[in-house]
Amino acid sequence: MESKNLNLYYDDFHALIDVSIPIYEKKITALIGPSGCGKSSYIRCLNRMNDLVPNAKVEGVVTLDGKNIYDKDVDVVDLRKRVGMVFQKPNPFPMSVYDNVAFGPRIHGIKDKKTLDEIVEDSLKKAALWDEVKDDLDKSGFDLSGGQQQRLCIARTIAVKPDVILMDEPTSALDPLSTQKIEDLMIELKKDFTVVVVTHNMQQASRVSDYTAFFLMGKVIEFDKTEKIFLAPSKKETEDYVSGRFG
Repeated sequence: MESKNLNLYYDDFHALIDVSIPIYEKKITALIGPSGCGKSSYIRCLNRMNDLVPNAKVEGVVTLDGKNIYDKDVDVVDLRKRVGMVFQKPNPFPMSVYDNVAFGPRIHGIKDKKTLDEIVEDSLKKAALWDEVKDDLDKSGFDLSGGQQQRLCIARTIAVKPDVILMDEPTSALDPLSTQKIEDLMIELKKDFTVVVVTHNMQQASRVSDYTAFFLMGKVIEFDKTEKIFLAPSKKETEDYVSGRFG
């Protein structure tokens, strides 16, 4: 994926200003910056979630495999199948663990029980949750712990075989042990998926990501390999932020 001169407006508020960054395939890209700087607004542009916000207006280009996702002929349902989203707070559906994971494949026409069983097992294994729930697939997703619920939501996203997984602060509501499991999972996921993660935790960005974009007041101040952003940033604002002098 790539964004070029992406601008986002909420009524008169200019939330994103000429954001141009590449999203490299099967890499983890972290978006860092202080609260309200545009990170979450940006990833919501990558699967057109802002279409659901009244008075939101997007200008510029976001391409997926070279095709502008904002072209009029783009099927938004298909786009969101290819570009999945994991939210800040775990949001399992009010149904069983099995049905949570099978939900997307069923919507997309898969009805065969054996095929669904295979998808559910594979997705839960990829989300590092299978061993914990394989004997309790009929229990409600709400009965899982917070960290397990978040991994269930990741399994649900994986089940429709997306190209890109967007994660909006996926560990901010979790304890340190669950956070470590999700971070380990992200690193595993990039073998099969492209991952974009919004995080307030700079240590997390430095641990898991290959590339980092530093956002400030709606603009990308700097985008580079993560190691360079944290050890030898080019811009003073980036250095001040990653060294803790502000934010």
